Amino acid sequence: MNKPPIEVAETLTQLSALTIFELRIEWRRLHRSPPPMRLSRDLLIRGINYRLQEKAYGGLSKAVVRKLEALSADPRHRDKRKPAPPISLRPGMRLVREWRGTTHLVLICPDGVEWRGRRYPSLSAVAREITGARWSGPRFFGLNKADRRSVERAEDPRAEA
Repeated sequence: MNKPPIEVAETLTQLSALTIFELRIEWRRLHRSPPPMRLSRDLLIRGINYRLQEKAYGGLSKAVVRKLEALSADPRHRDKRKPAPPISLRPGMRLVREWRGTTHLVLICPDGVEWRGRRYPSLSAVAREITGARWSGPRFFGLNKADRRSVERAEDPRAEA
């Protein structure tokens, strides 16, 4: 089943000259199933390339296939893909962000947020004021990342009033 590398390379280069309809036919021939709907020309070529090389040089080893199947079936590994729970922003919390050499401190209030003595309805409104662009407030203040060092808890007597 090993084809000489030159033949495989020639076949792969010829794929770029095919139309998308011819690529779909080639996909059906190699994969023995229709290509996924709305698959771009580039992805069709990549899928066909992989399949041609797999046939010529062999696919993944049985050990690797077993390992991948075990990882996909193991519930411990599925839990790692779950997103982190959202942070609950409570009144009195402070968020700190440095932007272009300036440190910005935002205080979480019961009815919005406070920055530089002004009240804003959301973190996004503050991020927009700071940057001049439409930022997601939670993203700007680092609340969407696994590393959440920018969140400080602080008790502030003004927040409880």
